[in-house]
Amino acid sequence: MQNAPEIWRHVDAKAPEMIALADRVWDMPEPLYAEFRSAAEHVAELERQGFRVQQGVAGIPTALMAEAGEGGPVIAILGEYDALPGLSQEAGIAEPKPVEKHNGFGHGCGHNLLGAGAMLAATAVKNWLAEQGIAGRVRYYGCPAEEGGAAKAFMARAGLFADADLAITWHPGHFAEVMPAASLANTRIDFTFTGRSSHAAAAPHLGRSALDAVELMNVGVNYMREHMESGARIHYAYLDAGGIAPNVVQGRAKVRYAVRHPDLRGMAALIERVKKIARGAALMTETEVEIKVLSAVANLLPNEPLEAAMQAELERLGPPEFDAADRDYAEQIRATLRPEDLRAAFSAAGLPYEEGKPLCDIIVPRGTPRVLALGSTDVGDVSWVLPTVQASGATAAIGTPFHSWQLTAQGKSPHAHKGMVHVAKVMAATAATALQQPELIAAAKADLARRLGGQPYECPIPAEAEPPLDMAKG
Repeated sequence: MQNAPEIWRHVDAKAPEMIALADRVWDMPEPLYAEFRSAAEHVAELERQGFRVQQGVAGIPTALMAEAGEGGPVIAILGEYDALPGLSQEAGIAEPKPVEKHNGFGHGCGHNLLGAGAMLAATAVKNWLAEQGIAGRVRYYGCPAEEGGAAKAFMARAGLFADADLAITWHPGHFAEVMPAASLANTRIDFTFTGRSSHAAAAPHLGRSALDAVELMNVGVNYMREHMESGARIHYAYLDAGGIAPNVVQGRAKVRYAVRHPDLRGMAALIERVKKIARGAALMTETEVEIKVLSAVANLLPNEPLEAAMQAELERLGPPEFDAADRDYAEQIRATLRPEDLRAAFSAAGLPYEEGKPLCDIIVPRGTPRVLALGSTDVGDVSWVLPTVQASGATAAIGTPFHSWQLTAQGKSPHAHKGMVHVAKVMAATAATALQQPELIAAAKADLARRLGGQPYECPIPAEAEPPLDMAKG
């Protein structure tokens, strides 16, 4: 603990290089499993920093592991770098203006910062270990395809986290805090119906409509919503509606479903119900259905000792220091938002609404009561294998919706850079504390064992499923 300020010094020393990395990745937004240039930038930077790098791990060309140090505990620090479709946007302005139109990609979830900030923390720990002469290793995991591709789940299934002692990561956000460890287990499944094409006017009786099957499936699932647990969620998107000619009975149609539930067992049961509805739709339409699981992630497991340790480092450091120019740009962004966006950000953090607060100036107290808006993340799978803790970094104007042009626009802003460096100090200091206190690692492992209750992690992705490397193509 007494060496935490030294860790901050190591973070500051490498911050300009990692800010430059974050900006380069922002400039080359790439979707899930297609982050070839972004991954190459990470590999090049890791090699410059003296890490031992492995590329293409778990059968994923854009996944990587990089390690430094010798002996001792292994601290995993997780980074990401995938972008999203439809969120192309010029940087540093407060109006929608795509760089690339027609569904261009953009870093609307801040993963350009996430990867670079995690690498900044890992590099600081590497240099601190060497300076202090402490036995221990830091391992940076470059994790692609968090946005629905479940790369970390495939990496966990491949055993890439099995020999690490704990995992640390973060996500861009509105406030500086320890992220509540709550998320929904999630599976993405494609249902492809095959029927028989025919002339829709002259011979409709000879056709068997795959599109009818998809629509019947959707109706059936919508009726099921009344009879599932309130915490569960089901969403769908048409990938292939059978063509553009209404005078042809559609012989093929495809729909993608996302099935979410607060825990793995509940998700598995809900998926079986959805599959039954799909098979029923095929039976009613005399079509065939192929069911293919693309990806799946577990729900997050909390870790009390690690969360307490990270909170202590946040409070030791204090909130980020933003200047008048940062606040002015944040206010310009906030002027494009609805009042409910602004209020929702405070509510999600369990804080009372404050008018005229554009950027974070506090450390959110741990355990603040709140109503969580739950999503899904493949960090959940890591949390079943290793004690895991996540920070939220204050990188966005308070109220900014994620997966929006406003978030993309702030991706290269000075306030985003400052929030990234701030949270890198928190992650690096948490790692340093664990490396100096074996009892913290032991307590974190005991907490995980208690939560598992003797039930080992079982990857929710079927054993035969391979990483869906062409998932971005639909």
